[in-house]
Amino acid sequence: MQVKLTLEEQNILLRLAREAMERGVRGEELLPLDLTSLPLPLREEGSSFVTLTSGGLLRGCIGALDAYLPLAEDVRIHAVAAALKDPRFPPLRKDELSGIQIEISRLTYPVLLEYKDVDDLLSKLRPYVDGVILRDDSQGRVTFLPQVWEKIPDPAEFLNNLCYKMGVEPDMWRYKHFEVLIYLAEGFRE
Repeated sequence: MQVKLTLEEQNILLRLAREAMERGVRGEELLPLDLTSLPLPLREEGSSFVTLTSGGLLRGCIGALDAYLPLAEDVRIHAVAAALKDPRFPPLRKDELSGIQIEISRLTYPVLLEYKDVDDLLSKLRPYVDGVILRDDSQGRVTFLPQVWEKIPDPAEFLNNLCYKMGVEPDMWRYKHFEVLIYLAEGFRE
């Protein structure tokens, strides 16, 4: 992510996300997207997470760490998935739509964070800046967006919670050398 999106580009993505979410909740197919009508940064491959909140509480969050679609299409697909497919929540109902706020996080490509030991890992993590991915061949991968630092500002607790989310002992990062990747996110909301 070399250049931040303009306010106009952010607003286009938020509008596309809202339209897609509403169509998905109503059981309607997404209309084909005319990529030629969009600014170049929205046509380029990009990865995003779409977070839905209601009354300040999480209501759904789905995204991708790897860019494989035009950013605009990636946002639309994840808006529908956040509304209907987040396994932590029941599918969004039509009567909830007016109370939903949408936040989009556009991600940079993840990079490997080299570290020697636990102390080195803790010293290299940048709270409120880095999104963090823990990856393990036997356990898969799990991530927290940079915004999660607002709720879990302590790096050790942050990693404990990532391990918990992965389904392993919360302190496993202290004695198992996970592959750790970091990324940045450009976040904007309605």
